[in-house]
Parts: sequence; C-alpha cells; structure tokens
Amino acid sequence: MNPTDPVEPPDELAGQRALADSDAGLARVTEDLIDILINRGVIHFTDFPPAAQAKLLQRRQTRATLSKRLQLLDDGDHGLI
Repeated sequence: MNPTDPVEPPDELAGQRALADSDAGLARVTEDLIDILINRGVIHFTDFPPAAQAKLLQRRQTRATLSKRLQLLDDGDHGLI
C-alpha cells in the first residue's frame, strides 16, 4: 500500500469482501442457470460469444479436475481414523 493512499475504514473493507464473496457465489449460480437452460433447449452453447464459450469451458474443465482430485482424496482415506 502506498502511504499516500487513503485508508479504507474496516467496515468498508468488510463490505468489499462480502461483495467479492457474493460475486463468486453468483457466478456459480449463473453457470448452473446456463447449464439448465442449455439442457432444456432454451439456449444453445453456440449462442454465446466465443470468449464466453471459452470461459465457460475453462471453468467446467477446472471444476471437473478439482472434483476428480477430491474424489481421489476421499477414496484413499478409508480406515485411517
């Protein structure tokens, strides 16, 4: 932080954090809504601009990879505790 930058009050920082958390949750809701609309045939994946398609595909791949890793961790801990 630059010493000349204004210091934000703690409640304003908490508000910004809450907004960022809310944005992340809303992004997931939006992704789920897009999937539902595609599955019901209301919209097509190709209706989205190429940049949006790329972002959606990247998030799907990242979630699938993370899910597989979590399953591997879960499968390997039987009987340890």
